[in-house]
This record gives sequence, structure tokens and C-alpha cells, in this order.
Amino acid sequence: MSSKPFDLVVFGDTCVDLILKDADVAPQFGQVEKLVADYDLEMGGSCCIFAAQAAKLGLKVALVGYVGDDAFGRLITDTLSAAGVDTRYIVVDSSLRTGVTAHLVQGDDRAMLTHPGSLSAVTIDDVTDDLLLSARHLHYGSLYLQTGLLPHWIDILGRAKALGLTTSLDTNWDPNQVWDHGLAQALPLIDVLLPNEQEAIHLSGQADAGAAFAHLRRRVPLLVVKRDLAGALAWQGDGSFVQAVLPAVEGGDGIGAGDSFDAGFLAGWLSGLPVPTCLSIACECGRAVAGAVGGTAAQLRLSQIVDLQPV
Repeated sequence: MSSKPFDLVVFGDTCVDLILKDADVAPQFGQVEKLVADYDLEMGGSCCIFAAQAAKLGLKVALVGYVGDDAFGRLITDTLSAAGVDTRYIVVDSSLRTGVTAHLVQGDDRAMLTHPGSLSAVTIDDVTDDLLLSARHLHYGSLYLQTGLLPHWIDILGRAKALGLTTSLDTNWDPNQVWDHGLAQALPLIDVLLPNEQEAIHLSGQADAGAAFAHLRRRVPLLVVKRDLAGALAWQGDGSFVQAVLPAVEGGDGIGAGDSFDAGFLAGWLSGLPVPTCLSIACECGRAVAGAVGGTAAQLRLSQIVDLQPV
């Protein structure tokens, strides 16, 4: 049992998800008004969803971030607090507007429009050594969206490692399609890399998934790849692991499934469980979220994960 106040710290990409659903959600310009079948308003942000799931699985989580002094900001802080996340490092800043992503959900696919606002407000000044020393693990997500940290992200990882933290990275998608920002320098500082299959291809610069996996597994101690309905793969040293997953309940939108997968995997990994068990927990968490609307409504609790129960 660690004597540190937190099991992990994460930088919050604070935004809400406005989810618009219909068989045809493609907007039509020329001042054409279209009706949609349904909508939901939920806390969004990959790191925020990750933090909520990690806390629900019994980890002590600190989230560092900013929100505007508005209803969306209160939705985020209330949702995180209800999940058990420590929100003392979230600053309410009246000069900001809380970030928002509009999801246009059509069948099994979706398009996203994001106004960053508070999502990218965390800066290097917020990442003190005292903050890092308060946790045993740093999870870095939404790399390309958190532009206030992006010039310093390698330095942050280096400081975390020097202070004795373990680290994980899920870059998430790069809207600008750059996929670099010093990645070769950063990978030696990463203990667990958690891309999905398409992200792995882009991050590696390879032409296909097989080549991408081979490239990345040589550069990090533990590579974990999310493959949607195909489950997940992992490589650690000479070992390779495969995890299948049952289809999610119909009617979900898939938002946040990968983030809850990450949290489930790390909950197992930080508990010292073997990689196959961590993969199983991760897929359980991702599948549960994929079968519901929004990123947090169906997140699993610690009591629902047999492998995380004390013997």
C-alpha cells in the first residue's frame, strides 16, 4: 500500500459532450433547420472520463484542470466528485468558457466538433514537483488537445520518472494529423503505451497495423492496443497477449469506451496483476461503457470487478 495521497494524477481535458443522434445528422447549410431524434449532455474529455472510471475502480485520483464559471463547468466538477475524483486541483476561471464537443452520432459512426475553451488551459505552471510527488503514477492523455502543455510534455514525463512515478500515455487522436511532437524522445519515458489500432499506425509512421505493433513494442516496456470489437492486444518483453471481447449492448454510442479501458487496465496493473488479467478488466470496462450513452453512465464499480477484489 502506497503512503502517497494519490495513486495517479491526470491532466484534465475539461469539456462536455453534446450528443446529437439521428439516422441523418449531417448538417445542411443555407439556413436549413433539421430535426434530430434525441440528444444527451454529459461530461466529456478523455482524461476526465478516464479519471472517473479509475476512481470508481478504487484508485485515488487527482485531476488537474480548469473550468469556466458556468453550468458546463459545474457539470464536470459534480460528475468527477460523484465518481470519487479529488477535484481540489480544478480551478474555476471566470475568464474561460468550459470546453464543449458536439458529437453527431449516426448509426455506429460519429463526427465531432470541439471548442477547446478550458480543455487546453492547463500549463506547465500547474505541474509542480509537489503535485507529481503526491502520486505514484502519471497518466498522460489527450496529448494533442492539451496545447498548453504540449511544448513541455517530454519535460513533464522526464520529471515524473526522475521523481519515481510510473507513467502511461494515450495520445488520443491528433486533429492536426502531425502525430509527432518529439515522440521518439518521449517513448523511453513511458511505462505503458495505450493507443487504439489506428493511432498506433499513425504514431509509428508504418503502413499497416502489424508493422506498427512491431515498431512500437520495441520502444516501450508494455504496449497495449485497443481494437474495438476485436478486443485488445498487448506485448511485454517477449510475451504477447490477446483478449477477446463480447459485443456491447446495442444502443450505446461508444464515447469514452477507450478511456475506461485505459483506466481498467491501469487499475489492474497498479495492483500488480498480470497483463492478461489487466486486459480482461480493461475490456470489461470498455464494453460496459460502449453499451451506453455518454462516457460515464455505465462505468463499472470496484465491486463489479472480481479480479480487483482482495483475496
